[in-house]
Amino acid sequence: MLEYFKMILEKVSFDKLLFEKELRKALAQLKPTEREDLRRWCYLNFTKYHQILNNQFKMVLS
Repeated sequence: MLEYFKMILEKVSFDKLLFEKELRKALAQLKPTEREDLRRWCYLNFTKYHQILNNQFKMVLS
């Protein structure tokens, strides 16, 4: 499932709002260990969405 969400996030990364929506869906469906893997991967690959990543991961991992 993690690889599926990575693929989706790569495909929608051209649109900020769509990226955020898909990230929220991924975080809602993944297991905690997968969320941590996704977090690391997102911060490496989507630096332009740093604020979105901070907001979404803060809500889920808190």
